[in-house]
Amino acid sequence: MTKTNIMRKIIQLIILLISISGYSQNYKITYLKSSNGNLIENQDAILVFSNETKTLISTEKIITKKAEFPFEQTLVSRDNGFYSQITNLNEKEIISTKDSTSLKKQTFELLNETKKILGYNCKKAKTIINSNTIEFWYTEELKVKGAPTILGQNLGLVLEMVRNGNFVVAANKIEKIKSFPEIPQTNKNVDMLTYKDLVWKSRFTTITIFKDQIINFSSESKSNDTVLRFANGTIAVRKIKFPKIKHGSQIFADVTEQSNGDAYDRTGSFFIIPTDKELSFLNGLQNGVKTLPIYSNGNGKEYQGVVSTNNYQPLIEMMRFFTPFGIKQYNYLELKDKTWLDKVYYRQDISDFSNLLSEKEVLIGINIGNYDKGGHKVSANITIHPEDVDSKAKEIIPLFCTNNIMEMAGQEYGTMFNNEKGLEINFSLDKSMSNCKLRYIATGHGGWENGDEFVPKKNSIYLDGKEVFSFIPWRQDCGSYRLYNPASGNFPNGLSSSDYSRSNWCPGMVTNPIYIDLGNLDAGNYTMQIKIPQGLPEGTSFSSWNISGVLIGE
Repeated sequence: MTKTNIMRKIIQLIILLISISGYSQNYKITYLKSSNGNLIENQDAILVFSNETKTLISTEKIITKKAEFPFEQTLVSRDNGFYSQITNLNEKEIISTKDSTSLKKQTFELLNETKKILGYNCKKAKTIINSNTIEFWYTEELKVKGAPTILGQNLGLVLEMVRNGNFVVAANKIEKIKSFPEIPQTNKNVDMLTYKDLVWKSRFTTITIFKDQIINFSSESKSNDTVLRFANGTIAVRKIKFPKIKHGSQIFADVTEQSNGDAYDRTGSFFIIPTDKELSFLNGLQNGVKTLPIYSNGNGKEYQGVVSTNNYQPLIEMMRFFTPFGIKQYNYLELKDKTWLDKVYYRQDISDFSNLLSEKEVLIGINIGNYDKGGHKVSANITIHPEDVDSKAKEIIPLFCTNNIMEMAGQEYGTMFNNEKGLEINFSLDKSMSNCKLRYIATGHGGWENGDEFVPKKNSIYLDGKEVFSFIPWRQDCGSYRLYNPASGNFPNGLSSSDYSRSNWCPGMVTNPIYIDLGNLDAGNYTMQIKIPQGLPEGTSFSSWNISGVLIGE
């Protein structure tokens, strides 16, 4: 062998030795979470894969392909100095975002304490994030860096994280592995805010009911292929198909409102039209208010479609809301130190109605009573938020709704409380129901000094002649929402109209239902009565009460 060949062999051997000594070992670290010293049950273990050049943060269910969508993984690229967050929104859509600054901005207080974890010597560091104190125990003995979160990625290999002294993420196994798991390939890279928004929205189902829908009073208001318009445009109705909703899921309704011309505070309702009986509120909308069942309390007036009968069920109000005085349309009205808000956003939990919506086609409507050609612009959604909660299905029986949603088509006001009888409802249960509650909404109206809008009035609820509950529905926080109300009148005493306390409502707010416990009810016939000492009329002004009630039980 020539000297040249010998030198070549020596060089090759040196290169091989260098490559062996510089070989980057892959590690898999399994982390478990505990709270207040107790291991969290049925948790999805955090898995961290790390070598000299990269770290992948994942979970056991993701790696074993058992995770439900959406699921997120984080890849730290140490060669390039950035990390990527990658989320599988569904089987086809994978989005990602990159961050090249956050890792560099992290600061830690390095402490002198040490301890051994899984046989490795660990050092301690500490940082404070959003008032949370987080302690890190990390080792430098494995020659790789990594952590179960983005925090602490450059300290070393973090084997334990402790938040506020009671929540711990700790490694319980370290394994050498031959290679990394497959890293998902994104098909959509977006900025960080867009990424967070898309991931957040993918965690629940949003069903759009109305989008920029005009609710006005005009003979020119017409229905189209998707939205039915009634009562001169003051009511809009759509038929919506809902997916299957898991028991225990949280369901929310949200409505966004802006004035499109109307300057006044108005009653609004976001409601379900039950169609289980021979007649429904839709018959009244399509064929006139006189086609609805009549209720009479002996005062000489007829009230259309307000109580449940053998062949009719009234509306179910998911949300009672009130418009402010002219939000957006009248924002040009200037007052010192007042910056008017551009829209009002109402949001309410309607999880009680899960059984009415799940896997059904449902008539959903919205109404704002007004006599303005421009009226109001509204958008409305229902969102479904899955939760793994064991809960019993709820039975829903609509009983009454005196809110005259068809006011602009001749439906009578809720003035039936001007005598001893008030509102009386007869209903039957085919089978017993447990844990029964009356979901009750009440607001008083009569917008002058002595009207029931501004005078507290006791509401009393009776079941089979026995008083089961009474209270005075009243709101004293209306002044909190002044910035919603640019067109609210200002008075010499320093208050505006929107400041005044009212009978359970404020301009620009939702009226929350209250839940009245009725206990367990056997199968049979029942009579419910609502009594309110309605105020007397003055001239052409009169008082009325918009109340609605739904029986909920198991």
